[in-house]
Amino acid sequence: MDATVRVVAAPPQRPRRGWRLAAFVRDRAAVAASVLLGLVVLASIAAPWLSAHGPYEADNLLRYAPPGTPGHLLGTDQQGRDEVARLLWGGRVSLMVGIVPTLCASAIGLALGMLAGMLSGFVDQVIMRTLDVLFAFPIVLFAIAFAGAMTPGIGTEILAITVVLIPYVGRLARTATLGVMAMPFIEAARAAGGSPLAIARRYVFPNVLSPIIVYATTLMGLMIVVGSGLSFLGLGVQPPTADWGAMVADGRVVLRRAPHVTIIPGIAILAVSLAFNFIGDGLRDALDPRTGRRAG
Repeated sequence: MDATVRVVAAPPQRPRRGWRLAAFVRDRAAVAASVLLGLVVLASIAAPWLSAHGPYEADNLLRYAPPGTPGHLLGTDQQGRDEVARLLWGGRVSLMVGIVPTLCASAIGLALGMLAGMLSGFVDQVIMRTLDVLFAFPIVLFAIAFAGAMTPGIGTEILAITVVLIPYVGRLARTATLGVMAMPFIEAARAAGGSPLAIARRYVFPNVLSPIIVYATTLMGLMIVVGSGLSFLGLGVQPPTADWGAMVADGRVVLRRAPHVTIIPGIAILAVSLAFNFIGDGLRDALDPRTGRRAG
């Protein structure tokens, strides 16, 4: 009798890690995006060694120098600061603004969504109605309003993006939790005497985590754009700190005279955002059990 319960209580077998890796590698766009993103991260970390100039080192005699100027491969900005140095150092801030709040919001949203989906009733109503209030506002407008009500800075930018993302992740986590809780192996685990905490840790969390990972990866690219927008509006990173959004803002008034000041960081924002989207698509296919069965 006990042996039968243990067999029934086990969730469906998930594809092995090798199948998931093979599914991801087959997606050439995801692999190329991973390589590109890896290079951007490494270049940002190695900024002190890769850039011949400091991000705040100005030369008034070389203001708006075009790309290809000796000693300044990508030219200079309105203060004669090297665009390569600003781009490398700005990558640190832009990546942090995209990744850190997304990870924080994913952890909080996952916890709230699982709690609402597993407990239901009054707890579910309180959590979801609270998130619905935040969910009612457009993500960009809410981020602007939240950041505008506080002192501008990178901390405010990260906090604003975190708060904005929690309802989205929480709703997805709740939906995924409700789907898992309706599965037969959850009922079998309860019949076998499993505690709610054990069921959440052993069965619910592993099955809910996959869609959250995919969604969070996609959100990171979007949040780099949102963070850059906040910096563009003066609500995020403050001068003279290097940031891709702030660099775009610096060049908007001289777009005809020195378009490279805006175009170069704009291309960086676009490329990294697309890279996160392609990686998210690859992870979605790799973490799909049906993909694993086809690979086998």
